[in-house]
Amino acid sequence: MSDITIKIKDREGVIHEVQAPTDMNMNLMEVCKAYELPVEGTCGGMAMCASCQCYVLSDHQLPEMSYDEDLMLAEAFYVEDNSRLGCQIRITPELDGLEVELAPES
Repeated sequence: MSDITIKIKDREGVIHEVQAPTDMNMNLMEVCKAYELPVEGTCGGMAMCASCQCYVLSDHQLPEMSYDEDLMLAEAFYVEDNSRLGCQIRITPELDGLEVELAPES
């Protein structure tokens, strides 16, 4: 089992340094929920609700945004240039040190 470290800034500005497994095919939304951070994930990770929107603060190379994710962010609130849906960010060894901030609730 190989874990990576991710820093997640919550909506109150508190930074949570969490460990995320790379061998369980988890995504960032699931990691946030596992640590009881305030992420809804209403659609269950289908890129259909944007309740797991976050801002990527570090310079990590993320996979290309899917059409569904791009479409959902086009309709979401508080979207920035660095917005991504947490459910679409798979936890891989390359993301060690990733820093994100949870977007405001819609």
